[in-house]
Amino acid sequence: MATQAPPASTSDMPAAPDAIVVRFAGDSGDGMQLTGGQFTLSTALAGNDLATFPDFPAEIRAPQGTLFGVSAFQINFGSRAINTAGDAPDVLVAMNPAALKVNLAALKPGGLVIVDTGEFTKRNLDKAKYDASPLDDESLAKFDVLAFDISARTIEAVEPFGLGKKDALRCKNMWTLGLALWMFDRPREPLHDWLNKKFAKAPDIAAANIAALDAGHAYGETAELSAPLKQVHLPPAPSEPGLYRTITGAEAVSLGLVAGAQLAELPMFFGGYPITPASAILHHLARLKEYGVTTFQAEDEIAAVCAAIGASYAGQLGVTSSSGPGIALKTEALGLGIMTELPLVVVNSQRGGPSTGLPTKTEQSDLYQAVYGRNGDAPMPVIAARSPGDAFEVAIEACRMAVQYMTPVMLLTDGYIANAAEPWKVPDPSSFEPFPAKFLTEPRGEVLEPYKRDAKGARPWIKPGTPHMMHRIGGIEKDANTGNISYDPANHQLMTDTRREKIANIPVPDQEVAFGETTGKLAVVGWGSTYGPIKQAVRRSIDKGCSVSHIHIRHIWPLPKNLGELLEGFDRVLVPEMNTGQLKTVLRDQLLVDAESLTKTSGQPFQIAELEEAICAYFDGVQGNEGGQVAANDQQLPSTVESE
Repeated sequence: MATQAPPASTSDMPAAPDAIVVRFAGDSGDGMQLTGGQFTLSTALAGNDLATFPDFPAEIRAPQGTLFGVSAFQINFGSRAINTAGDAPDVLVAMNPAALKVNLAALKPGGLVIVDTGEFTKRNLDKAKYDASPLDDESLAKFDVLAFDISARTIEAVEPFGLGKKDALRCKNMWTLGLALWMFDRPREPLHDWLNKKFAKAPDIAAANIAALDAGHAYGETAELSAPLKQVHLPPAPSEPGLYRTITGAEAVSLGLVAGAQLAELPMFFGGYPITPASAILHHLARLKEYGVTTFQAEDEIAAVCAAIGASYAGQLGVTSSSGPGIALKTEALGLGIMTELPLVVVNSQRGGPSTGLPTKTEQSDLYQAVYGRNGDAPMPVIAARSPGDAFEVAIEACRMAVQYMTPVMLLTDGYIANAAEPWKVPDPSSFEPFPAKFLTEPRGEVLEPYKRDAKGARPWIKPGTPHMMHRIGGIEKDANTGNISYDPANHQLMTDTRREKIANIPVPDQEVAFGETTGKLAVVGWGSTYGPIKQAVRRSIDKGCSVSHIHIRHIWPLPKNLGELLEGFDRVLVPEMNTGQLKTVLRDQLLVDAESLTKTSGQPFQIAELEEAICAYFDGVQGNEGGQVAANDQQLPSTVESE
């Protein structure tokens, strides 16, 4: 086994940029997500700021070597603050011809492409629809190319362990990871420890993977290579003192839900059904039973949400999660939660729709569904996380509103937030104010009034089985005083108004400007995962002298009370969204703001450059070219369709 080489002297290394974007790409069975995840871990341990973007096909295992079976993992890391996974890679690691073809358009001119020549066989080239090998013509002329037989070198590295060729090639991603660790001056010990733990019951497999990892590192360290391959050291990014860890949006939501239940002094019941990209929340919560968490994988979406409502009725904090199609199935039960006025947290990890849509791609197209998507007048609070780390606090806020106002709450994330990772400073638990749930244990007067409200408009929470506290509950309208079934027209009007006013009057923090001045010519208003690219685009535009500010909304319903007045301080309002303009419609509806949309519904996140171009359109003196639709591109999420 190779030993760890001493760190290279930074004085011997070329001057490094302050950030680098790397994309690993290969077949969905090549372990690109695992490779990217472990490179992310080593980057975080090195103290760099980072943002990641996993991209994988919807098929469980697409045919090997095909264009639509390519899986990729992009990471943007550096010695400065990082807000997005980057517009285009500086380095592309392509494990086969299909990965090269699908991702090459993304690579920056002059960027480095690393390819495994062992996979550039006639059969694989045909699957990738290459007429000739791109390694033999001029199609890669504008890039630095490092082409060598990674497959053969991997087989050679693991030969002492007696693995067959198929099993040996499974270590190829570790060889590639070892080379990447050398390129960016990363230690190998954390990966050694991880492999030994992962394959504790198969020590030969662990040793083979470690040998492949070390061989890849040694190749970069010792090979007499020409200019394309350089070792680059990025110093740690400035950061506040504290305990940090990498976290994905799904992990942050899970931890935030557990923290919210603890702050409410309630056990938590989670009812879920597997669906991409929400399933990870169920997986994470299932490992947190010691915190009073019960997880239930139901037979379908309806059973999952109804079980969560039943748990809330019994005195626990009911939680459910899904993505757009599953939320649609839960809709009637959400109306039941609103009618019964029970606390319930609903997490929607949005994906491309409608129907099954784009299961593994991201979108923000469930905003109408969250705000308006139930039969009858059935309002519920809607809040949105802006990043993986932010999802922790948003989950706590959802729990607080649900418990204090006796209502279901919708928490919106999306596929990008759920799967992406970033460094997260672990907060001090004492910094969060508890909001212990209160149960009514005896009538407040001579007669029990289960819908008699407090100053917040919330009805009492009564556990079933409490002596002398028997009452009716269900989806049929109830009398405003006794809780008995009521078909009285005036009572229904009163209860409808009361439920609406309870939600409308929930106090939410005043809206602040995320970046820029509080007045100006243009306000760029976003929500959810558009935060990072909007912030960077606005920053760049301000540096150019544009009068533009970034406003990012967490509380979608009800909206902050000062939002309308804040937007009146700007001449124009632009709303970038990964949908066809849903928040723009809500702003026009509620605030009479003449907002304009910038939409993108290709399953692709916004790039900084796309937003910067849209902002500049407001200052270029050309009338009528503002807003509109951003076309799909072949960079951040490439197309698998061969261009004509």
